[in-house]
Amino acid sequence: MEINPLKRRISVASGKEPADTVVTNGRIVDVFNGEIIEGDIAIVDGYFAGIGQYEGKNTVDAQGRYVLPAFIDGHVHIESSLVTPSEFAKVLLPHGVTTVIADPHEIANVLGAEGIQYMLDSSEDLPFDIYIMLPSCVPATSFENSGAILKAENLSPFYQHPRVLGLAEVMNFPAVLHAEEDMLDKITDAKGFGKKVDGHAAGLTQKDLNVYMAAGIRTDHESTTASEAKERLKSGMYLMIREGTVAKDLHNLITVVNQYNSRRCLFVTDDKHLDDLVLEGSIDHNVRLAIAEGISPITAIQMATINAAECFGLEDKGAIAAGYKADFSFVDDLESVRISHVYKDGMAVVQDGKLVIDCNNSNVNTLEQSVHFEEILEINLNIPLSSKKANIIEIIPNSLITRHIVEEVNTCDQGFFLPAISADQLKLAVIERHHMTKQIGLGIVKGLGLKYGAIATTIAHDSHNLIIAGTNDADMALAANTIKEMQGGMIVVKDGQLLASLELPIAGLISDRPYREVYASLNNLHIALEKLGANNEFNPFLTLSFLALPVIPELKLTDKGLFKVSKFEHIDIRSV
Repeated sequence: MEINPLKRRISVASGKEPADTVVTNGRIVDVFNGEIIEGDIAIVDGYFAGIGQYEGKNTVDAQGRYVLPAFIDGHVHIESSLVTPSEFAKVLLPHGVTTVIADPHEIANVLGAEGIQYMLDSSEDLPFDIYIMLPSCVPATSFENSGAILKAENLSPFYQHPRVLGLAEVMNFPAVLHAEEDMLDKITDAKGFGKKVDGHAAGLTQKDLNVYMAAGIRTDHESTTASEAKERLKSGMYLMIREGTVAKDLHNLITVVNQYNSRRCLFVTDDKHLDDLVLEGSIDHNVRLAIAEGISPITAIQMATINAAECFGLEDKGAIAAGYKADFSFVDDLESVRISHVYKDGMAVVQDGKLVIDCNNSNVNTLEQSVHFEEILEINLNIPLSSKKANIIEIIPNSLITRHIVEEVNTCDQGFFLPAISADQLKLAVIERHHMTKQIGLGIVKGLGLKYGAIATTIAHDSHNLIIAGTNDADMALAANTIKEMQGGMIVVKDGQLLASLELPIAGLISDRPYREVYASLNNLHIALEKLGANNEFNPFLTLSFLALPVIPELKLTDKGLFKVSKFEHIDIRSV
């Protein structure tokens, strides 16, 4: 006869029967009072049953280490890690992260509902909790060709899934402002199911934030300055402090956090490449940075645990207390926050920094064959200019935001733009790869620093068309056609030769290989980038992938052409 788990938990809590496991000799971080406490930690059926004096069938000696609740990433696109959810879990668990709130916006823009289902299926039965926020803006705007369109009725059935928490970052502010029917239906459906709604308030004013709040949107991860962060908090939003691969906002935002508002702040990575996850970590890296910036260790741990849990209504996560899930880590000190042991549902998953459990999920469709366009010829990349002045996208290192600048450019005798290495003016192309539309957007980018060749990727937020930057048309065309043969990926080309590549056959976004193999391929790409003279102040590939995102200021390129974000319209490449 099966024993009622609640009854058993109560019995263990009261000391009437022994716990499954008791953790002894630990210094416990109390995220409620902001204190360090001591006592035995009783665990039964994957939950904490109490702190005090307990006996258990098994004993884990913490040996004086600090015991922390496991970390939670409040907003992440798993696709940006380039690996499957099971491989992603293998990378994050040793960093003390056992729970993420994922937005499968990227794969949904390629494959629609099928992409969302893939992420749910491939994250089942893992010793790692992946919750899903449903993509709200597929496509992100009507100013580009996406692989799919998701209406409210396409999303609604997913709310029945126990790991779907709500509606992900609403980035189409004009749709909210003008009360467009489908957007209101999406928000209303989420609220009707008792779910959360995430925001995306890049560049919005205080009045605009009022619109979001009135619509029931309660979070934002797009603050880049302290004043913006304070406005979010003043409006009643949760402030998501982001530190990813391109967007590194923690240094600018952390000064806003104080004793009064810290419980309304949490950490996110948003988009972080695999190599950075391996080398730096995930939310543990955010915690270390915050401490280095002067935030008290316990406050930083609160932000990484209970704050994120409360933001998303995860009532049994984020703390070491009776009735909470037994997800926790050991660290030797609260300054370096180096994770030594990790437990998920009361079971050891990492010991002495090493993963000690199986973390695979193989019963999933691979969703290949998603890159479709006709062969690209050099002539397809010509940019006719009747003026010597052009509108140019200028990169800001380690930022999603770009500048709109106007500069004089070189042209050939036929009046076509010529890249200029000395002026760091390169050609940029976005090629539609979903529906064979033959649509190609062309522009000029400044700041990548390439001296030779071309780089290309099918990761181009948010519609994920093929994006290429290069110093010459021949290498750009070769890069495009090679990626088509690969059915998605990242590539570096120089003088007609393929220097390095990473195949991403799952929706053109994700590798089907183990993360260590992907990591090795990324290292090869970085070595190849050095041969092109790429700017080493930032990740060129991840920066390139955001140059097509028409919801982040100021000037971007879609497959339909140059896009002025502040005006929400396309503009001519020529400046008169």
